[in-house]
Amino acid sequence: MRPSTLAEAVETIQAGSSRDAVLAEFIDTFDLAKTDGDRYASIEREPKLTGDARLDALVGAIAEYLAKQRRLGRVPHWVCDPARRLDRPWFTAENPSDAMREYLTYSSPAEFASRNIFTEERPLRRARGPHPSRQ
Repeated sequence: MRPSTLAEAVETIQAGSSRDAVLAEFIDTFDLAKTDGDRYASIEREPKLTGDARLDALVGAIAEYLAKQRRLGRVPHWVCDPARRLDRPWFTAENPSDAMREYLTYSSPAEFASRNIFTEERPLRRARGPHPSRQ
């Protein structure tokens, strides 16, 4: 069953489920929500800090990115917690070359880069996501 909130997704990951699969399921839930109020409700409650610095920063980036990309009008307060930022850069590509690191540094959305997470230009795109012409 898909998690209905980002906080539930983190709990599911902590229980041993695959991070990538659970976060993808959450993005589907978010994208399929009927209203912006429902979308905001799915990111509003702060996920517990896990002690996994990358996961803690990643969920902060995801919540802020979704709120801004979907123009929800507000961002949850908890995303500003310093514990949601990494001390060292994390390049999400596996074994990135110097050229790939440069590309990821340039292309990463601000919500991710500000947390020292360097990823692709559209990190949360899903086949079910809203069509760009409908945003």
